[in-house]
Formats: sequence, C-alpha cells, structure tokens
Amino acid sequence: QVQLVESGGGLGEPGGSLRLSCVAPRTIFSEYIQYAMGWYRQAPGEQRELVAQISSSGVTRYHDSVKERFTISRDNSRKTIRLQMNSLQREDTAVYYCNAIRGTENSWGQGTLVTVSS
Repeated sequence: QVQLVESGGGLGEPGGSLRLSCVAPRTIFSEYIQYAMGWYRQAPGEQRELVAQISSSGVTRYHDSVKERFTISRDNSRKTIRLQMNSLQREDTAVYYCNAIRGTENSWGQGTLVTVSS
C-alpha cells in the first residue's frame, strides 16, 4: 500500500480555479514511477467516480464532465500528482481522493473537500 497525502481543497467560486496536490512521501522513486495515479471524487449521496488518471507513461484520461477544464499532471521526481481545476462548476463539489494503482494494489488518500459556491 502507498501512503497518499492530499492538499489544496477548499472553497472555490463558480468559474474560478483550484489546484489539488497528492504526494506519496514514503514511496521510493523506483516504485512510484510504476503506479498509475488518479483523482476520484464523491459527492454526497453519490458513488465515487473517476475524475482523471495519468498512467506510468504519462497517458491521461478524464471524466467527460471535466474535459477541457481539469488537467492532471505528475512530477515523478517529487512523487507528486496535481489536478488543476479551472472553470469550476457547482457540480464539482465533492470530496476528492487521490489514488494509486499497480497491478492488484489499490491505495487511497484520506480525501480533500472541494466546495464550489458563490
């Protein structure tokens, strides 16, 4: 299992921006680069859904609702991924979870709350 520590949640305005970060402080570099990393979110009363994912080789995929607005990136040297969220919408309000996958390994962060409201 990978320890994942998220930061950057909080209150954003509709049309505004927020950036989330997730670091894997206890994972060594040679292990970290093998993981596909991603962000999921869960709104109240809803199922957890994939927001964005970046593979070990840098291939990205996004939920249709965030394409053209969110960008996922990874900095392997810092063992960090980021989610740049632009043009925020109220529907983006949720707890966002960092995720790391390698084979059957599946690790989660503790979650960070994003609230979009005026």
